[in-house]
Amino acid sequence: MGRVRIAMAQINVVVGDIEGNTRKIDAGIRRAREIGADLVLFPEMAVTGYPPEDLLLKPSFLQANLDAIGTLSTATQGITAIVGFADVDDDVFNAAAILHDGRWASTYHKHYLPNYGVFDEDRYFQAGADLGVLRLGDVTFGVSICEDIWYPAGPPEIQARQGGARVLVNISASPYHAGKGDAREQMLRTRAADNAAVVAFCNLVGGQDELVFDGRSVIVDERGAVLARGAQFEEDFIVADVDPDAVFRWRLHEPRYRKAAPDVMPAVSLPAVEPRVAGRDSRPSSHRVQPLAHLAEIYGALTLGVRDYVRKNGFSKVVLGLSGGVDSSLVACIAADALGPENVTGLLLPSRYTADMSNDDALTLAQALGIATITIPIERVFKAYLETLAEPFAGTDSDVTEENIQARIRGNLWMALSNKFGWLVLTTGNKSEMAVGYATLYGDMAGGYAVIKDVFKDTVYALSRWRNTQGPAPVIPERILTRAPSAELRPNQKDSDSLPEYEILDPILRAYIEEDKAPEDIVREQEVSEAVVTRVIRMVDRAEFKRRQAPPGVRITTRAFGKDWRPPITQRFTP
Repeated sequence: MGRVRIAMAQINVVVGDIEGNTRKIDAGIRRAREIGADLVLFPEMAVTGYPPEDLLLKPSFLQANLDAIGTLSTATQGITAIVGFADVDDDVFNAAAILHDGRWASTYHKHYLPNYGVFDEDRYFQAGADLGVLRLGDVTFGVSICEDIWYPAGPPEIQARQGGARVLVNISASPYHAGKGDAREQMLRTRAADNAAVVAFCNLVGGQDELVFDGRSVIVDERGAVLARGAQFEEDFIVADVDPDAVFRWRLHEPRYRKAAPDVMPAVSLPAVEPRVAGRDSRPSSHRVQPLAHLAEIYGALTLGVRDYVRKNGFSKVVLGLSGGVDSSLVACIAADALGPENVTGLLLPSRYTADMSNDDALTLAQALGIATITIPIERVFKAYLETLAEPFAGTDSDVTEENIQARIRGNLWMALSNKFGWLVLTTGNKSEMAVGYATLYGDMAGGYAVIKDVFKDTVYALSRWRNTQGPAPVIPERILTRAPSAELRPNQKDSDSLPEYEILDPILRAYIEEDKAPEDIVREQEVSEAVVTRVIRMVDRAEFKRRQAPPGVRITTRAFGKDWRPPITQRFTP
C-alpha cells in the first residue's frame, strides 16, 4: 500500500446534539477525502458528545446515535473513518465504528472503563473483549479507545505484538488538567517506541460543564518521534503520511520485538480503495503546533471552558461583579477574551466600606478591556436591611451577619440583571476561598458559572501578571496586584484577618486536597505550625455544604471541587 495518509478531525461537539455532531463529522469525512486521506479519525463518543452521562439511560438517545452511524457510513465512499459512538448489543458499549467505503464494516468496544476522578464509565458501559485489528489493503491497524492505550499491556500492545498491527489508532476524550498534555504525549511516545508502531491519537476538544478537553492530538512514529501535533483548546485538522514499511524495517532491528513474534490473529479485512483526488502522492505540509507554556495553557483552558459553557447553554452575554480585586479582574479578562468585550458587563456595587481606589481600579480595568459597566451603590438597600432587622437583632453586636447581608444584596442584584436581560452570572471566587468556605452562600457564590473555582490564589496572581504581558499594554492595574486582598465588608478588612496568608494557606490546601496528605506530614514538610494546619483542615471539612451549592466551574487541577471531590457533608472524621 505504501504510505498511508491519516487525517484526524479534532472537533468540538455538544453533548446530546447528535444531529449537529453528525454534520460536523460528515464535514470532516468530506474534507479528509478531498485531501486524499486513506483514514480519518474522530474523537471518542464524537456522535453523542462526551460524557453523555445519564442520557445513556434513554433508549431513544441510544437509537438516535445508532441511526447517525448508519447515516455516516454512506458518506465514506473511497475512505475509511473511525468514529466514536455508543453501541448497543444486549448492553451499552463505548465504541468505535469502522466505516469503510460506504458501509459500516466493523465495531470496536472499549476494554478499560475508567471509574476514578471525573470518570464514571462503569455506571454506563460494559467492557469490550474484541481485539480491534483491521487489515486495510496490505496494512494492519489496531483500533482502541482512550483509556485502552494508557496501560502498557493494554489492547494496543496486543494488537501490535500478536496481531502484527503497524499502525495503532486511538480515539479519545481525554480531559485536561494542568500538565496533562505533556504527560500524555510522553506516554504515547512510549507506546509507539515499545510496540515499534505508529501511534495516531485523536483527542476531543471543547468544554463540557466543568470539564475541558484540550485537543493536542498527535501522530508518533515507530521510534517515538512526533510527526504531527494538533492545536490546544481549538478545533484542528491534522494530516500526516505514515510509512508502514518503515515500521517493518525498524522491527527487523528490534530483537525485543522479534522474540515476541506476532501470533496469527483474525483481522477484519477492508479492501483498499483508490484515493479519488488528483495529486494524492504529494506529501502534506508539516503540522506540528508547539505546546503552550504553563500559564498560557491554563489560561487557554479557562477561556475555552467559559466560552463553551456560555454558548452551548444558549447564552450570549455575561455579567460579573467588579470589585477592584484581583479575582474579579482575572475573571473579567477571561470573559472578555472568551466572548468578546461587547458581551461582558461589569457590575460595580460599592458599599460604605468600599474604598475609592477599588472603584477607580475596577473602572480602569473595564476601560482597558472595553467592557461595559453598571454602578449601583448598595447603601440604601443595606440600610433597609439593618432597619428591618433592628428589632430581632437588638442587643447584639455587628458581626459576620452584617457582612454577609452586603454580599447577598450584591448576589440579588446580579441575579436581577440576569433575569431581566438574559445574562449569565459569572462568579469570581477562587479555589483557596472555596476550600475554606471564605465565601457567602447566596451572595458572592450566587451565579451560573464559577470561572476560577479551581484556581488557587497564588495562581490567580500568576495568571493576572501573565495576562498583563499579552497585548500592547497591561489591562489589570498594578495596584490590584500589589494591595492586600480584602472583601471590604467591614472597616479596614483584609483576608488575612480571617485566613492565614495565602503563601502559607495555598501549599497546605494543595497538600490536603490534591495529595490527601496527613496533617502531621504537612506540618513536617512545610515547616508550619500544627495549629495552623489543623485549623485549615477543619475549615476545609466544614465548608463542604457550601461547595455542594456552588455553581460548576472550569477544572484545571487533578482534584477539583466537583466530580473529583466527593466527601460526605455530614461526617465526624478528624484526620
